[in-house]
Amino acid sequence: MSKKSKLKIIPLGGLEEIGKNITVFEYKDDIIILDCGVAFPDDEMFGIDLVIPDMTYLLKNREKIKALVLTHGHEDHIGAIPYLLKDVNVPIYGTRLTLGILDKKLSEHGLSKQAKLNVVKPGTKITLGSFKVEFIRTNHSSADSVAIALHTPCGTVLHTGDFKIDTTPIDGEMLDLARFGELGKKGVLALMSDSTNVERPGYSMSERKVGETFDELFTNNYDKRIIVATFASNIHRVQQIVDCAVKTKRKVAISGRSMESVVQASSELGYLKAPKGLLIDIADVNKYPENKVVIVTTGSQGEPMAALSRMAFSDHKKVEIGKGDLVIISASPIPGNEKMIAKVIDELFKKGATVVYKALADVHVSGHACQEELKVILSMTKPKFFIPAHGEYRHLMQHAQLAHKIGIDEENTFIMKIGQVLELDANSAKISSSVPSGRVFVDGSGVGDVGNIVIRDRKHLSQDGLIVIVVGIDGATNQIVAGPDVISRGFVYVRESEDLMDQIKERSKQAIDICESKNKYDWSSIKGAIKSNLSQYIYDETKRSPMILPVILEV
Repeated sequence: MSKKSKLKIIPLGGLEEIGKNITVFEYKDDIIILDCGVAFPDDEMFGIDLVIPDMTYLLKNREKIKALVLTHGHEDHIGAIPYLLKDVNVPIYGTRLTLGILDKKLSEHGLSKQAKLNVVKPGTKITLGSFKVEFIRTNHSSADSVAIALHTPCGTVLHTGDFKIDTTPIDGEMLDLARFGELGKKGVLALMSDSTNVERPGYSMSERKVGETFDELFTNNYDKRIIVATFASNIHRVQQIVDCAVKTKRKVAISGRSMESVVQASSELGYLKAPKGLLIDIADVNKYPENKVVIVTTGSQGEPMAALSRMAFSDHKKVEIGKGDLVIISASPIPGNEKMIAKVIDELFKKGATVVYKALADVHVSGHACQEELKVILSMTKPKFFIPAHGEYRHLMQHAQLAHKIGIDEENTFIMKIGQVLELDANSAKISSSVPSGRVFVDGSGVGDVGNIVIRDRKHLSQDGLIVIVVGIDGATNQIVAGPDVISRGFVYVRESEDLMDQIKERSKQAIDICESKNKYDWSSIKGAIKSNLSQYIYDETKRSPMILPVILEV
């Protein structure tokens, strides 16, 4: 094998972060992309709607891309696909439900007709250039999830995707442990494995445990209307709610755009089974007795615009929460969302509702493997090289330490950063270089037009406010003919700070006079002088640093 014929593994997201999962595999002139997800903005990303991966490297190498293969249909694995397809229309391979959910998403972006979607079953192998791609059944909170084995000329790379080992899954189809074992016997060159739950000892609970809790809650609260908030993509959870509704003779209404979309796709494809007439429109819930209705809704993360939040704050057009309601929040907080969820729970209690959430009952189980499950996969596959995936830095580090206990050499474990290039052949692996990577912000219809400088300015404005100094200057004589006038937004209340405003006007005038005395009449010099003259004064007086915008009008 020539030195050039090495396999490259390039994560463009999903490391040292939760979400935005995307990994590039490259061999000679062939590229396979694994997943292409979004991350959701944190408190420091003012006004941002979504965060997607930097796809510069993919656009630069678009002619090499053979396909995009998908592990499952969660947003952090498929959410950024529309933004990739607008520039590179690559063939996409995934299971029926994953592509069903994706198709609804692409329709919203007007891309459904041009997308090349190819349905594969777990167990299928397809050849794409130098790669043979194998789809292996796994268990996760999204139905129809798969791991991916990439058979390459350098060896087999196994990527678990998001997974858990559930011995009693809702759909009766357990993770294909036998295939993992077979691959281990043949030899796995590199394993990339889900690190999300590595901090938790033992095994993750089975999804069926939630079903038992739901049965109990539905039976004991026969006199209440029941509202369940969960992730839209967790069709197994929705199926359990449907099953409990059938047992207790309740109708089921769906609230929230993403929930409606996923339920429709799942029903059409046969993944969600509900008797005819069970599902009703959310607008019709008041036509039935309250104790004969279940509402399944989005908003389990406390998102301000999601249906549950709007119900809690009396902003929902169809549903008003009251004393006769039981609200079940069937989800764990995504890191960073704890405050928003707590706020919604408080508001629900204030409305008089009974609220059940994970701290009070087993109404949610994780879709990610805990320590013992991660050890099982490591032991069965016996990889030569190990790359922890999907998690913050501490997760990746702890997963690496777990691998060392299993017997994987420390020098064969790579805790990678996004953008780094890991080059492998049958005998060696090393991080050789890096490619452009990072975060691209989606704000409204703008993609990438809001960068770190804009975010910094938004943060500045949110913390200290804005002062605009408006001055009218005679174009012929360079004399002030109007102003300076001061406009304040988010800084101080002008009517209660007249002395401060007068001083700001006076100091602005002084700055202009100094420029005149030095024969500096260009606007940039005048603006700079106003800023420098005001910024220290304002800070000394108020201990605040508002954004100062001088505006000069030539009269």
